[in-house]
Amino acid sequence: MRGHVVIAPDKFKGSLTAGEVARHVAAGLRRVRPDLPIVALPVADGGDGTVDAAVAAGFARLQTSVTGPTGEPVTACYAVRDTTAVIELAEASGLRRLPGEPAPLTATSRGTGELIDAALRGGARRIVLGLGGSASTDGGAGMAAALGVRFLDAEGRELSPGGAALRSLATIDVGDLPRRLRDVEVIVASDVDNPLLGPEGAAAIFAPQKGASPAQVRTLENGLARLEAVARRDLGAYAAKRAGAGAAGGVGFGAMVFLNATVRPGIGYLLDLLDFAGQAAGARLVITGEGSLDRQSLRGKAPIGVARAAAREGVPAVAVAGRRTLTGEQLRKARLQSAYALTDLESDPERCMAEAGPLLERLAEEIGRTWLDDSADPRGGAV
Repeated sequence: MRGHVVIAPDKFKGSLTAGEVARHVAAGLRRVRPDLPIVALPVADGGDGTVDAAVAAGFARLQTSVTGPTGEPVTACYAVRDTTAVIELAEASGLRRLPGEPAPLTATSRGTGELIDAALRGGARRIVLGLGGSASTDGGAGMAAALGVRFLDAEGRELSPGGAALRSLATIDVGDLPRRLRDVEVIVASDVDNPLLGPEGAAAIFAPQKGASPAQVRTLENGLARLEAVARRDLGAYAAKRAGAGAAGGVGFGAMVFLNATVRPGIGYLLDLLDFAGQAAGARLVITGEGSLDRQSLRGKAPIGVARAAAREGVPAVAVAGRRTLTGEQLRKARLQSAYALTDLESDPERCMAEAGPLLERLAEEIGRTWLDDSADPRGGAV
């Protein structure tokens, strides 16, 4: 297929899944170009939708009961093909798994560790761990505890769940986890590159999104700092400053320290999994997007990864979004030719959320007229 359009968006969080975004964009394009060949390729960057993207690439979906972020049982899915398992933290330990109010100080990543345990017991020798959308800021302690690591206070008692309890951490005992992982490769597919600590770290940047007040952010920062200090002393771990250590409330750090994980940009791994390069070969346009194109997008989010991958294939890329705060220059540096936001059509954010599908179709019509009219000179629309 040549001369086609590839639609490769991430989700519009709280409004549309990646697949729904792709369907609405395709519907709008076809109103302008009814015969246009379209390849829909919903993507994810390690957060919500990562398992769905793997299933679309031919993995089998499995499910099991695990511990939710506040201790309640939840049914979570993961994906398996041969001896590779794709695990999405958001499935077990995500904000959407909270039964009610946020619990920033006590929420745990334990369920993610239980998913990893299930995959290992099923024979997985490669674990791809997608990080994003976490409800907790526990540095991956809950995940590691589910795999047998013990986090003890000065009296030798195991810590209670959550990031606040880490302030009392005195000793870490990894048990037989290194033996279990001896022949296992763990890859972290992260949607961010933040370090564990500091003003760009897990607590400062992401804990407020999980309901933490300024005082609670300081508490969580202190807990993560204690975890880092004890891990450095007991395990010789120096991972806090590595890119991605702050992902998912510090689960990136926990994966590096306890699972010996390597880190890859989540969108890069998923694009390889979906054979994006092959799908984009010969395309005339790639359309990507996510709910908010903002400063955080530049730190490894899906649209930027898609745009850069498209550029490597010599294909121009444009984006759709719920809202956009990036400048035209920032977009162009990220290899996006233009961006079209729902807020360009409707100033009320609530209406944008409620009517995201129809508004997306209108944006897609504009993209079709601007970029796919053979007699037109593409200029971009919104930037």
